[in-house]
Amino acid sequence: MTTIDDPLLAARGPEPVDPEAEITLAFENNRHASLVFGLYDQNLAKIERRLRVASFANGNHVTLKGKSEACEHARRVLEALYERVAMGQTITLGDVDGAIEESARQRSLFPDSEPSRGAFEQILTRKRGSVRARNAAQDQYLRALKRYELVFAEGPAGTGKTWLAVGHAVQLMEQGAVERLILSRPAVEAGERLGFLPGDMRDKVDPYLRPIYDALHDFMDARMVERGMQTGLIEVAPLAFMRGRTLTRSCILLDEAQNASSMQMKMFLTRLGEGSRMIVTGDPSQTDLPPGQKSGLSEAVNLLANLDVVGRVRFSEGDVVRHDLVRQIVGAYERAARANKQTRGD
Repeated sequence: MTTIDDPLLAARGPEPVDPEAEITLAFENNRHASLVFGLYDQNLAKIERRLRVASFANGNHVTLKGKSEACEHARRVLEALYERVAMGQTITLGDVDGAIEESARQRSLFPDSEPSRGAFEQILTRKRGSVRARNAAQDQYLRALKRYELVFAEGPAGTGKTWLAVGHAVQLMEQGAVERLILSRPAVEAGERLGFLPGDMRDKVDPYLRPIYDALHDFMDARMVERGMQTGLIEVAPLAFMRGRTLTRSCILLDEAQNASSMQMKMFLTRLGEGSRMIVTGDPSQTDLPPGQKSGLSEAVNLLANLDVVGRVRFSEGDVVRHDLVRQIVGAYERAARANKQTRGD
């Protein structure tokens, strides 16, 4: 027999044990269920790793075993994914991560209410359909984009800053809120020299702006992108080409803004005209400016920090949605940077 020597523990009694729970879900449509489970049940495997539950799929049935709270969380995730598949949306491993984050937030905000009340923000485009935020930082970002005329987004690579900004810009144009999209980047090599580039002006600047083109084609058909660029509805240009312009009824995106100098950033921000929206994204930890030159992004964020009409969103390594390994890589570099600062006594 086990005795309890501590009088406080004896008065309180033994610690409650969370018994293993078991939940079985049966989905109506077998094909939809298989899409939810993923190829070779990879989506279920992701849920198992993230929520520490065991899952057993058989046809359109799946059984969840584990702690009761974790099983309930997994159930909500699977039901949310099934609803998306039923609406014709595709499911990726990133969508599974997003559903897990969204379900956790809904539960914490509204434990006794309908899940839809706490749903993450989303953008809607003709080609891509509905794209929902995958974590709380992306949700905050989309809400800021809808609320403010000027938004700064800082954070590491892979957090969706540029991709979501382009999607939001396309949505604004398709809704008629703006008449043009102007997408820009500083033309700065990432620590190397490309030398002479042949071709016309577009050929020369395309290497610097390729990530923006990629995001644009994710949200628009290729023929619409090409037509928009020919008619001036879509303009992709280096930052240096912005000088002297006033941009009205436009959505203007400056990507990789950490590579803009102080004067370039001031010039860019003062291009904002009536009916326009401006988005500035960048990663302060990956500045390619010459040594000793101050980044215009960090300076602008500090100078405008007290303005209520300016939105600011910060992403961290935990918000990386590109790949699990990318999140770990970013974390390793950030830990090394913090260690170097402590060593130097900063």
